[in-house]
Amino acid sequence: MADEHDIGGEAAVRERGEAQVNDLRRRIDQIDDQLMKLLNSRSACAVEIGRLKRQIGMPVYQPEREKWILERAERNNPGPLDSGAVRRVFERVIDESRRLERLAGEVPETDGTDRESNGQQRTDNG
Repeated sequence: MADEHDIGGEAAVRERGEAQVNDLRRRIDQIDDQLMKLLNSRSACAVEIGRLKRQIGMPVYQPEREKWILERAERNNPGPLDSGAVRRVFERVIDESRRLERLAGEVPETDGTDRESNGQQRTDNG
């Protein structure tokens, strides 16, 4: 039969472990917030690229560029993610970027509204 001292020691170890898990989860939450900002910044670039590609008649899908991005991501990966994991993550990011480029390329330049310099929306009829 275990004495009370051993049981108390196990409880303390468990509490410390749970506190460490919670600390790491908070850190992950902060990193996720940073990832969200970075992904949205990247996506905003993809939208603008889609508009520009439409204007100059460039195709959305450019396999050589995508290949370069994937190779670069794998090459610059310090780990602990392996190359396959990095490739899958970036393939998904590229897929979504390409989708946004296509959508941006389909939207007409003007949709009947205009933004004035103060940020207020103005319709064409006044």
